Amino acid sequence: MDFLIVNRTLMIATYLFLGFFIANHTITGATKPIGVCNGRIADNLPSEQDVTSFYTSNGIGKMRIYDPNQATLQALRGTNIELILGVPNGDLQSLTTPSTANDWVQNNIVAFSPTVNFRYIAVGNEVEPSDPASQYVLPAMQNIYNALASANLGGEIKVSTSVSASLLAQSYPPSAGSFGATSSTYITPIVSFLATTGAPLLVNVYPYFAYIGDPQNIHLDFALFTAQGTVFQDGALAYQNLFDAIVDAFYSALEAAGGANVEIVVSETGWPSTGEAAATVDNASTYYKNLINHVNDGTPKKPGKAMETYLFAMFDEDQKGPAETERHFGLFSPDKQPKYNNISFS
Repeated sequence: MDFLIVNRTLMIATYLFLGFFIANHTITGATKPIGVCNGRIADNLPSEQDVTSFYTSNGIGKMRIYDPNQATLQALRGTNIELILGVPNGDLQSLTTPSTANDWVQNNIVAFSPTVNFRYIAVGNEVEPSDPASQYVLPAMQNIYNALASANLGGEIKVSTSVSASLLAQSYPPSAGSFGATSSTYITPIVSFLATTGAPLLVNVYPYFAYIGDPQNIHLDFALFTAQGTVFQDGALAYQNLFDAIVDAFYSALEAAGGANVEIVVSETGWPSTGEAAATVDNASTYYKNLINHVNDGTPKKPGKAMETYLFAMFDEDQKGPAETERHFGLFSPDKQPKYNNISFS
């Protein structure tokens, strides 16, 4: 089955998936491995100190930021919030110079360690194989890794990159997931690096874009975790939602690329509250609540293994675009009012 996905930044990208889709599964109980992305493409957001306090007051113990914003890093001191720190795509080329990578690590990590709890460095976000910046991703990762090791932080902070599902050439069935010829030359050496260093692959997973890209074949309940019963069987594995299918397709692709020991961290996932027909408060609320309740279950390929997952995003961002939905992925309005009721992050 072929299915379409829309890349969040470009709004159009191709997902391959054939068929019908999957059901709802919710749980309660243990602490959930949930973080929230702190996007800042807006002119009306609270101060970084207020944002950090807001994370803490809402029981959110994990944050992703997209650049080494000094005000954010200062605000995080002493909070113990686990951090994914991003390297902007525009900085990748400069970090292929070892001395520049060393300076970057000294200025943005060593200067704040150990009072900031760095967990991962995301070297680039959704860099496509066709992007000229793709040639710089792995060298930048290697140089940052070496700089961290020189600073005696190599064992504590993992170096990775964040990718979109458009890298998958085949996604159905999930057991046949693969990167394909076009993506393999780019991602396979990165997978080898991750396998060697014990770092996870960071993956942005958006059932919303898959659904709006092919609503005739992808059922809304499959994307929202609300379908009843198993939608398709992949050998011995029963699939019940699109989120799990995407993640497991990546696990299969990693195995095929020599990364059977590489774990996945979902570095972004979300659902907009307005901007097009499927983007409603009800749908977004359903997605977030069911996802948060689901992540401790693992996936059919990794049952019982809690999935570290970062929701996108903390606040609506009024300077994003061009699509209207891009401005409405926030869990909260910029005045810190919740958009959805009864969502618990812990």
